[in-house]
Amino acid sequence: MSTWKENVQVRDLDVRDKLELTCKSCGHVHYLTREAICSSPEREFLYLDEVEKEATCRARGCRGAVRLAMSPRGDTSAFVGGLA
Repeated sequence: MSTWKENVQVRDLDVRDKLELTCKSCGHVHYLTREAICSSPEREFLYLDEVEKEATCRARGCRGAVRLAMSPRGDTSAFVGGLA
């Protein structure tokens, strides 16, 4: 069974997308963008599960494993509904 992280490559991300990395040990949260991941041209072909495996916590002294999630863009649409 494959997850969404195994199906999405870094190059599939929009420039505005952010990846939220949460430390499994200490709970520290930091964000990655496509530009931060693509320090070299061949890194755009990495799948997100590979990015998650190589990423570590940035909190001082932690270096724990992280959990990757897509951060919402903030594009919301209002649903106006009511009872008739």
